[in-house]
Amino acid sequence: MKMRKLLFILLAVCAMGACSQSGKSQPITESPEQSAKAPQYKDLAMPGMNGQTVKISDYVGVNRLVLVDFWASWCPPCRAEMPNVVRTYADFHDQGFEVVGVSFDSNKEAWVKGVEELMMPWPQMSDLKGWESKGAEVYGIHAIPANVLIDQQGRIIAKNLRGEELYNTVAEQLK
Repeated sequence: MKMRKLLFILLAVCAMGACSQSGKSQPITESPEQSAKAPQYKDLAMPGMNGQTVKISDYVGVNRLVLVDFWASWCPPCRAEMPNVVRTYADFHDQGFEVVGVSFDSNKEAWVKGVEELMMPWPQMSDLKGWESKGAEVYGIHAIPANVLIDQQGRIIAKNLRGEELYNTVAEQLK
């Protein structure tokens, strides 16, 4: 009985963490105030769900803020965080906030189904290579969910924002 309870607690704790290639979560958060010498974003181009190429550069500069959101349909923490991203998108899209999803899926049907189930209306891209994704390489992603927030000048002003922190940071930047 004790062993079963311990196993349940361990599984619950893991489910609240990040999905990672190494099994370890590596959260990093930077506030906009820490971004005086913010690095420039790196462009990334991969197929969208309809097969046409989606590029981050198609959205940076056009929008006031772009959140590049790294996720996968099989990742429970990604799915748990998605309502926060959906809410932020719904409340601020009309003010110049865009999200570009970068999926670490390797199965197109699972990816498409995940987008539909989670009601993610923003552009999506994936090379369907899982952890070998070009997105993981270009942005050094070792755990998901992960994200980078890019301003209109192409500077990465924050990383790995979650929940209210994401919402409040976007709201503050769009004032």
